[in-house]
Amino acid sequence: MGISLDDLTTIRYEVVNPGEHGVAVVTLDRPESRNAQDKRMTYEMNAAFDDACRRADVKVIVLQADGPHFSSGHDLRDRSSFSDMPLVTPNGGFSADGQEGHYAWEDELYFQMCWRWRNLPKPLLAAAQGKTIAGGLMLLWVADIIVAADDALFSDPVVGMGVNGVEYFAHPWEFGARKAKELLFTGDWVTARDAQQLGMVNHVVPAAELREFTMNLAGRIAQRPSFALRLAKESVNQTLEAQGQLTAMKAAFSIQHLAHAHNRVRFGVPIDPSSMKK
Repeated sequence: MGISLDDLTTIRYEVVNPGEHGVAVVTLDRPESRNAQDKRMTYEMNAAFDDACRRADVKVIVLQADGPHFSSGHDLRDRSSFSDMPLVTPNGGFSADGQEGHYAWEDELYFQMCWRWRNLPKPLLAAAQGKTIAGGLMLLWVADIIVAADDALFSDPVVGMGVNGVEYFAHPWEFGARKAKELLFTGDWVTARDAQQLGMVNHVVPAAELREFTMNLAGRIAQRPSFALRLAKESVNQTLEAQGQLTAMKAAFSIQHLAHAHNRVRFGVPIDPSSMKK
């Protein structure tokens, strides 16, 4: 069963100026939950990205969010079934006992999906305002360029939940090794300006100008030759892969599931329940 672009419920999707310089805009549209990522949102985003990449009248993609915040992370209340979703990997056995099922669905929904988006053949820009927490960072980190409002704050506090970090473990590349450790150990917030200095964010602009600035930047990029843009993106991404990025991130994903298994043995749930009482 596929996702129809005519029946989107968690995102909005449009193409601005379709043609030689077209820009596809994907907007997270669950402001009532601070754009928490549930299964439906994940697969709707994927359907929109796929459509944008296959269209000859789209040169660049923009990811943005409605409401005061970019994303509060994974929707831990989501109980929807994978049976209604268009799976993109050969994974199965999502309901298997023990850590087997949990590993399968997190690999499908989080790690493999983010890696897929990171490698889209067209430039992807992201615009973030307000708070971006934990799993919300993964939605930003797949982007090639990140523009932040001056009110933006970023945090991955999940060490406090008894795991090493979010599933798409890009922290050392986004922050540098020592700062990544500090931010993981403390769960502290990173301001937009600090994120820019660390290299995670390209531009910081007034919140009221975020969308206009991002769309103008996307329009400038859309003036460039499409094949050259693709090759430039692949060249940078492959440099990171030559440094071992994918291998390291897959290892961190496995370590996260060691932590989930530990918590299940100790507490009967995949995360330390004491974190939910704070």
